[in-house]
Amino acid sequence: MPKSYIKRILDARIYDVATETPLDPMRQLSHRFGNRILLKREDLQPVFSFKVRGAYNKLLQLPQEQRARGVIAASAGNHAQGLALGAQQLGIRATIVMPTTTPAIKVNAVRMRGAEVVLHGDTFDEAAGYARELVEERGLTFVHPYDDPDVIAGQGTVAMELLRQHSGNLDAVFIPVGGGGLAAGMAAYIKYVRPEIKVYAVEPEDAACLKVAMRDGDRTCLPQVGLFADGVAVAQIGEETFRVLRETVDGVITVSTDEICAAIKDIFEDTRSIAEPAGAVGLAGLKKYIDQTGCENAALATVCSGANTNFDRLRYISERTEIGEKREAVLAVTMPEKPGAYLQFCRDLGDRSITEFNYRYANSGEAHIFVGMQVTTDADRQKLLGQLQSDGYQVTDLTDNEMAKLHIRHLVGGRAPGIEDEVVYRFEFPERPGALRKFLEQLAGRWNITLFHYRNHGAAYGRVLVGMEVAEGERPALQAVLDQLQYPYWDESDNPAYRFFLSR
Repeated sequence: MPKSYIKRILDARIYDVATETPLDPMRQLSHRFGNRILLKREDLQPVFSFKVRGAYNKLLQLPQEQRARGVIAASAGNHAQGLALGAQQLGIRATIVMPTTTPAIKVNAVRMRGAEVVLHGDTFDEAAGYARELVEERGLTFVHPYDDPDVIAGQGTVAMELLRQHSGNLDAVFIPVGGGGLAAGMAAYIKYVRPEIKVYAVEPEDAACLKVAMRDGDRTCLPQVGLFADGVAVAQIGEETFRVLRETVDGVITVSTDEICAAIKDIFEDTRSIAEPAGAVGLAGLKKYIDQTGCENAALATVCSGANTNFDRLRYISERTEIGEKREAVLAVTMPEKPGAYLQFCRDLGDRSITEFNYRYANSGEAHIFVGMQVTTDADRQKLLGQLQSDGYQVTDLTDNEMAKLHIRHLVGGRAPGIEDEVVYRFEFPERPGALRKFLEQLAGRWNITLFHYRNHGAAYGRVLVGMEVAEGERPALQAVLDQLQYPYWDESDNPAYRFFLSR
């Protein structure tokens, strides 16, 4: 089956718009990991993403009557820019439907390419549904971002270049996966031309639609996906892409948000370029593979698939990088509330550096501190925990606690002892005017809000922590209201970070 894509890939005449991108050695990272690590620089395309390859190849295959009527797509990111550029090159009228939550920088980039932008809905699914309606109304041709053979073939040219640029020994290639267009095209080509090369698909842990599909043998739709790596935040792998990938990939690796942030830093340190989160997913998987297998002196390649990130997100990314590199531990430590306790704690730490320290008095018996500390590896983190426990401290490891890292570190000390029946929820609000008002209107003043924390991360969705006073008997009613709201949410009332630093 992969053989059927080879001629399509070889025949793709995309280079009057796309460019052949370099395959750069990552010298610092190669030295650090004892392997030869190579980075295919798709962030250097004219639209800073590989997506222009597939979109343009699809346009080239359209008959003249379809070109004359125009094309349409639903996209909040790189596919929109790639299609707009390709359509501009060929003189085709392009319409792009984008969610109203799409950052202005992406909307403006598409308009600058001459496409008509239609803003509709809060989510990609709502935008895609409206795009399908416009197909019927206007007679437009829908250009799918990944689940189309011509789009897949266009993306496959990345692998064609990669194997030509590195003709020597190559042990494995790591490819980011969202809907699967890039991975399917590349895997089909690699496995036909060089079947001995291992191909690994890499996904975020909170958007692992391919991993679930491979496990189930069917295209399972995830109930919700994480949005940090928005370029690969897809709930269901494509039908055609899954048909290809289930026969061509050697495994699926999942990576955390922190590991993706660490990979963004690695790319910056080797290239002085800033990848978008989805663009660094493949490298995060490559590093995890080395860590899990212990391989040495291997030739490993991955794709930096894009660099369309908002500048505002860099603050959040840098905050999470050290944890992703396993160089920071975030802990809740309980100690006696008495003079000299902090000094003794610092002495017990020895030469370890403190990266963060948050505390506010709560009661005269015990003090709970939120502390970040420098470590070298996961094993060193475990050694630190053991050391503190042997010194008599009660320690809770919050390094992998999302609520602690997103919210608690900014709220430590916010206790309110007079509150009864407090519940705490973590939400993802669409980043648009009126999102908070909609939330408050849904509550209709039935429950008192006791805590609210929001921090802009430059993404399409804002992370929000909300506390409310809700009697036990009213909690099913609250649950029903939150379900109607249709914002992703998590009940954090039993989260240890909340109990240590915010609850009564």
